[in-house]
Amino acid sequence: MDDQSTRDNVALDRRLLWRLARYLWPYRHWVALAFGTVMAAAFLGPLRPKLVQVAVDHHIVAGDWQGLERIILLLVGVLLVEAVLSFVNDYLTQWIGQKAIFDIRTQVYRHIQRQSLRFFDHTPVGRLITRVTSDVEALSDMLSAGVVRILGDLFRLVFIAYFMFMLEWRLALVTLSVMPFMIGAVAWFRRKVRQQYRETRRQIARLNAFLQEHISGMKIVQLFNREAEEKQRFSQINDEHRQAQIKTVFYFAIFWPAVQLVSDAALGLVLWVGGLRALEGTLTLGVLIAFVQYVRQFFEPIRNLSDQYNMLQSAMAGAERIFGLLDQDTALPEPARPVRVERLRGSIAFRNVWFTYDTLPLDGQEPNWVLRDVSFSIEPGQHVAIVGATGAGKTTIIHLLLRFYDVQRGQILIDGRDVRDYASQDLRRHIGLVLQDVFLFSGSVRENITLGDPSIPLEKVREAARLIGADRFIEQLPAGYDQDVRERGLTLSHGQRQLLSFVRALVHDPEILVLDEATSSVDSETEQLIQRAMETLLRGRTALIIAHRLSTIQHADQILVLHRGEVRECGTHQELLARDGLYRRLYELQFQEQARSAA
Repeated sequence: MDDQSTRDNVALDRRLLWRLARYLWPYRHWVALAFGTVMAAAFLGPLRPKLVQVAVDHHIVAGDWQGLERIILLLVGVLLVEAVLSFVNDYLTQWIGQKAIFDIRTQVYRHIQRQSLRFFDHTPVGRLITRVTSDVEALSDMLSAGVVRILGDLFRLVFIAYFMFMLEWRLALVTLSVMPFMIGAVAWFRRKVRQQYRETRRQIARLNAFLQEHISGMKIVQLFNREAEEKQRFSQINDEHRQAQIKTVFYFAIFWPAVQLVSDAALGLVLWVGGLRALEGTLTLGVLIAFVQYVRQFFEPIRNLSDQYNMLQSAMAGAERIFGLLDQDTALPEPARPVRVERLRGSIAFRNVWFTYDTLPLDGQEPNWVLRDVSFSIEPGQHVAIVGATGAGKTTIIHLLLRFYDVQRGQILIDGRDVRDYASQDLRRHIGLVLQDVFLFSGSVRENITLGDPSIPLEKVREAARLIGADRFIEQLPAGYDQDVRERGLTLSHGQRQLLSFVRALVHDPEILVLDEATSSVDSETEQLIQRAMETLLRGRTALIIAHRLSTIQHADQILVLHRGEVRECGTHQELLARDGLYRRLYELQFQEQARSAA
């Protein structure tokens, strides 16, 4: 690694440490107390060899047993105080660290929550899980005890050096003569380990992303008999992770014996030089014994600092990735003075809307427009359906209406105001969404309907379920509305999950209801149940319906036919059939498919 890379890494470490220190600032008084306890312990440790030297030279050699008893009692007192300080310091630093880790993990999760869907389109879920879990956990040791212990070990070195030079400066210089070798070993270790920790964290993220994706898609893996191939891919990723870990272990396997060798060399030099002087009578036995203890103590914090450096490098790698995520902000801008509304009238208007999922600009290339100059309007209380082939842009219209993305050109108006004038949370509070692929969380049926909103009473949940027709199967469950649906609602059928999503949307009483292929994957009996409930539930609400089964939208006030991102036709069911255009061809094609299925 060249000098420029080294300087860049040092500058990066300083920036990361400064940012991490901000999370300790709210607990600065407790940090100061912890620092005080570790400073006191750092002084008491080097004081013990000095007391041993006094005991040997001034009391044992002189035969002063009373004085020796006082020194022994003082040593016991020092040990007891050290033990108390160690307990206080360990508990306090862990408490501070867990508080700081809680704050960091909460900030990372909140940051992820506020990102636009464009962010999740390009970021693997496994990578985000790694950031919130293992990367944050990598900071735990440093924030809990690392910083305080590093400072404590540094001051312990200072105190040990002070006592050594106070006792015998020549032996102190002998002890420090091996330090160039120690500094060289640490510098080599630092260069090698930093990059390796980055590689290790990258491999962990790859491993988590692969596991998350393939465990979620295990049904497809087993369906197409891909177990052997996917096992081979996992083995390759796992092997690369193993190699990264082993390479890190290799550097430690070289470094630790080198540190021990330098420490033993210092001890040997002290025994050689000090022993010769003791034999000559120019050095007391107590000083020699004290220096043997000081050499052992001196290299102990150096070994600790090397271990702390291991922790620090892991923390720096995790911090670099965490702050990289926090600095990557794709959240849609919120209005400075958002429009506040208690109830919406429910009018919707798209005006010359152009949209692409590409990130603009594209260096002169024409974007892959998903919507092209789309314009239509929906009056309050109207029920409008959107149909079209796969990829026509139907779901994109829903995403833009809910402001999961912002349009590149044109405007989307609700009640005559641009959706960008509303606060996103306030806008979505007035719109109910039912998707084809229903997502249920771990928890009870009631919790999945209310999404944990305590202001929604059970009576309202029961009434919404009754109107939908979901109360029949819910009340048949062993625990009723308190039944645990497990992860993703796997204990329920698809039709039951779909009914729960209707109850969930309607219990929040939205003024605008959006159905995205909401009945395309349910059986005929469930579809009829939903259709009967819809007549009552949609009354007085604006509804935008993305339809796959054209038979479900024949009574819509208006039908928009979308083709390649453009509105090609608009009218009622009968009007569009009479035009003999795209809608008629879609209807006849679906009718023929249904006839073949029935046959």
